[in-house]
Amino acid sequence: MAADANPNPTPSAAALRGFFDGDVWHSFRSSPVAMAAAVIALVCLCCALFADVVAPHKPFDLATLELMDSLKPPAWVEGGEAKYLLGTDGQGRDILSALMYGTRISLLVGIASVLLSMLIGVGLGLLAGFVGGRVDAFVMRVCDVMLSFPSILVALMISGVGRSLFPQAPDALAFVVLVLAIALTGWVQYARTVRGSTLVERNKEYVQAARVIGVGPLRIMGRHVLPNVLGPVLVLATIQIASAIITEATLSFLGVGVPVTSPSLGTLIRNGNDTLFSGEWWITAWPSLTLVLITLSVNLLGDWLRDALNPRLR
Repeated sequence: MAADANPNPTPSAAALRGFFDGDVWHSFRSSPVAMAAAVIALVCLCCALFADVVAPHKPFDLATLELMDSLKPPAWVEGGEAKYLLGTDGQGRDILSALMYGTRISLLVGIASVLLSMLIGVGLGLLAGFVGGRVDAFVMRVCDVMLSFPSILVALMISGVGRSLFPQAPDALAFVVLVLAIALTGWVQYARTVRGSTLVERNKEYVQAARVIGVGPLRIMGRHVLPNVLGPVLVLATIQIASAIITEATLSFLGVGVPVTSPSLGTLIRNGNDTLFSGEWWITAWPSLTLVLITLSVNLLGDWLRDALNPRLR
């Protein structure tokens, strides 16, 4: 007999086929807003990741800068040059190339801080909701204290204190302090969300059955409860990425964010703000527009993901 033309697919292929046949992918294909937001976010991400390849210039290489090309307007404005499509700043750096490198730093800080916030918040929320009692009360009181302070104020204080204590710190340490400053103000939402979902899940039959057969509490939390509370966490994380990027831009704009040798979008906006009233509008306008596009696309993707993962909203 001839061999079967359709052998059993591998688990990864079956999972991929199940995803493309599922409700989430169908919801994505049916939403033009989500598709447009995904395209914008993907373009920004690719330009940031491959800035070394796709950027037309090396904006932070002092050997390649030409002060004679400083404050060039965009190419379509009188006085502009085609090699500087979006113009140059006061040091002769190409704005388009600086945007690509700045977006990489903003995305790196935003994603790293969100991952750290998830790690802290999900762990504490899962522990508080599953154990209950004094542990639950303590974690929730800490959340209440954190919520009583504006997040940007806490991040500004932590980042400012870190920069004051270590003024000569290397750039890597400055990035770590910035990520910690943003993460320590963002874990509360994850903890409260996971704690509420865990309170519901811990009383269900599959958890009781696992207890009866002698499964340990840590294994129950990690193997059984955690996968069932990750849906809201993924939605929250998507939205929090945009919030973390804005927080990083705000801190960098105030001068306590990323080092000046590795400017992000917030630093570029601050540099352009000094010359805004002199007529060099493009130095501030393009970083601001890039920041708006990134945050808007991520927020729209978060809204779509919330609707796609919630059966009541379909």
